[in-house]
Amino acid sequence: MRTPTAAMVDAGPVDLATMRPTLRRQAARVVAIDERGRVLLIKAHDPARPDAGSWWELPGGGIERGESSEHACLRELHEEGGVASALMGPVIWTQHVTFDFAGWHFDQDEVIHLAEVPAGGETLGEQRLEAFEAMAFEDRRWWSCDELLAEQVATLPPRLGELLGPVVAGDVPDHPVDIG
Repeated sequence: MRTPTAAMVDAGPVDLATMRPTLRRQAARVVAIDERGRVLLIKAHDPARPDAGSWWELPGGGIERGESSEHACLRELHEEGGVASALMGPVIWTQHVTFDFAGWHFDQDEVIHLAEVPAGGETLGEQRLEAFEAMAFEDRRWWSCDELLAEQVATLPPRLGELLGPVVAGDVPDHPVDIG
């Protein structure tokens, strides 16, 4: 996730109920799968609402001006996950989401890529988090589909454990599927 800047904020709409600016953006997330069929997830919470609990999410964030979604995924994997190398694959899912986080109202269209992390690449290196992310991120780890389903942890996107099963088994959609 990139820290919102004035250049990223749509100067138009403001959430009148809360007077928060709306950040409209294109975002990219990545389903990074290691050689054991596990997916990398980041545990996060909203620092502005600590009572709201935490969740596990796919690495990702805003696509910077002039950046491809593939490059954004590789950058976010490196910054948030500490993954040094991945083979970027196709967009498998899309979604439109609106949510509140750290006092900002987000309205974003997301593309979600599949990526293969080569053998040995599952070792998580140093994260390169911005202060905004460091306040929100609690942990990161590799999860199997069975673990996600058995532990019933909150995930973003919702139903991630169910959605991952076919993809991990090699059933990659020919065209992106809207999971929103």
